Amino acid sequence: MQKKIVIFGATGGIGSEVARRLRESGCELHLAARNRDALASLADELGADWSAGDVTDDGFFGQVAERAGQVDGLVYAVGTINLRSLGRLSSQDYLADFQVNAVGAALAVQALLPALKKSTADPAVVLFSSIAAGQGFPMHASVGMAKGAVNGLTVSLAAELAPKVRVNAVAPSLTRTPLAAGMLANEKLAASIAAAHPLQRLGEPADIAAAAVFLLSDQTSWMTGQVIGVDGGRSMLRTGT
Repeated sequence: MQKKIVIFGATGGIGSEVARRLRESGCELHLAARNRDALASLADELGADWSAGDVTDDGFFGQVAERAGQVDGLVYAVGTINLRSLGRLSSQDYLADFQVNAVGAALAVQALLPALKKSTADPAVVLFSSIAAGQGFPMHASVGMAKGAVNGLTVSLAAELAPKVRVNAVAPSLTRTPLAAGMLANEKLAASIAAAHPLQRLGEPADIAAAAVFLLSDQTSWMTGQVIGVDGGRSMLRTGT
């Protein structure tokens, strides 16, 4: 059975890789993102439908649901990297990160839920957390808090929507995407961060996308409520003496 998957954040480094892999596997796609030109180009490449808009606009989710129609899966690959010291974070910073990462994810599921419940193809949702939700890093107060909420949302929705809809999340470490380009522009800093991972490199979009596609597949039909770390071992391992 050909599945139809909606991807929010489809033009991002991870979202676009997820889209390409799903299309290669035969899935039909509905892509959603802010950048209309990039979105139209990707949709043309993949033969997909699309909706342009911003996840901070509550009405956008309903528009996507209406245009997507039948849906068998949902990926919310939208996030922020707002790294500031505690003294430099404002209430607006916290609210903006929470809105994009956590509230947007909840509203996306809410809007697509009627269609997901009608699916006969093992409907599944994949959200995106972060290593920073489970391990403390300086300058990560706002994004760590927001991604911690995604973890809570994942298990709460998994419980509420069982047994019909599965809900899991992927929690990456730093990955080479356009969103992280500012941090990785300094080669020494990038090398230092890479060395902090037991596998001695940064993540690539393909690493993260592979996990997301796996969680949407029938191979994970007995998995729900899980936050899967794809992080080069950084969240669990210490290889130094």
